[in-house]
Amino acid sequence: MYRLIALLMIMFAATAATAPQRTDRPVRVAIARLTHGHVGGLLGRRAIGDVEIVGIYEPDRAVAARYVRDYHLDPALVHDRLAPMLDQVRPEAVLAFGAVAEHRAVVEAAAPRRIHVMVEKPLSFDAAEAAAMAALARRHHIQLLTNYETSWYPSRTALGRALVAGNVGAIRKVVFRDGHFGPKEIGVQPEFLSWLVDPNANGGGAIVDFGCYGANLMTWLMQGKAPTRVTAVTQRLKRDPVYARVDDEATIVLTYPNATAVLQASWNWPDHRKDIELFGETGVLSTPDGKTLLLRRRGESADRTLATPAPAFADPFAFLAAVVRGRTDVTETDPSSLDNALVVARILDAARRSAATGQTVALPPKSPGATN
Repeated sequence: MYRLIALLMIMFAATAATAPQRTDRPVRVAIARLTHGHVGGLLGRRAIGDVEIVGIYEPDRAVAARYVRDYHLDPALVHDRLAPMLDQVRPEAVLAFGAVAEHRAVVEAAAPRRIHVMVEKPLSFDAAEAAAMAALARRHHIQLLTNYETSWYPSRTALGRALVAGNVGAIRKVVFRDGHFGPKEIGVQPEFLSWLVDPNANGGGAIVDFGCYGANLMTWLMQGKAPTRVTAVTQRLKRDPVYARVDDEATIVLTYPNATAVLQASWNWPDHRKDIELFGETGVLSTPDGKTLLLRRRGESADRTLATPAPAFADPFAFLAAVVRGRTDVTETDPSSLDNALVVARILDAARRSAATGQTVALPPKSPGATN
């Protein structure tokens, strides 16, 4: 018996040693623009090896030169036209790091070439623009993903699990607080600031820049359902003329048949925060930061800290690589999904109209055959 076991172990070891090991090659990615400061997150992680940057589209030579210098990039990677670059370097995915209003042009260039796209949040502040991008992506069978920083928070993942486990019952109200003391005040790059405060490029100020986080997460919590009504109030509290054309303070109220969400978005707060308070039928779940989840049930006098295991992916680029290589699927309810992004665009579109008119905007239910 022992000889048989030993022989089987030797045969297994020999088979394992000779069997081909799966080693996915890096995903070839191109970058469309360098005017969004979050591009540093991609450029600073190249050593991980799951993605390989094969081209960069950036027509602003000064911006390109600075990134080439600061991140020790090969200048030959930089191109001044998007479509010819895509044809030349043939990436598998393109990551958009420009103004929100530029996302459609990236999708229009990439989709017919069967190149997947990931944009920085949000996909769009205009519902019609978002629908046009979605139609292109679906026609050409590409992934069109949207990256939100909060998607990779352990507390976000744990919040969803606690809700599914029934820790607080059904959702009744969720309050999202997302903001800081302003893009100029925190020192974003000049080219980043220039489009953040341009209503044509960004759709607004804090209402889009930070309002999109709560819209994204509430859509995820509601399993893709859109609100029935959207009400928004914006203000301009800053005196600095750089903010003259956009809001710097916004509150958005989303009404659902059995729940309400309050999205507080600000460029005026004395600290950085992205936190959630979820009020259920029998308790409250709160995420004071990206790593902490607290629970207080009805009748309890103190919060309890719940476990927050690390999410499956630490950042958007690892997620993108897994999607492109077929190692993970993008569900309709995923915070990065196109379905979620379309609902977010409808919310932001309605919020901007509500703030401009002072009226609540009703969101009609989806028409037959429509998506989100």
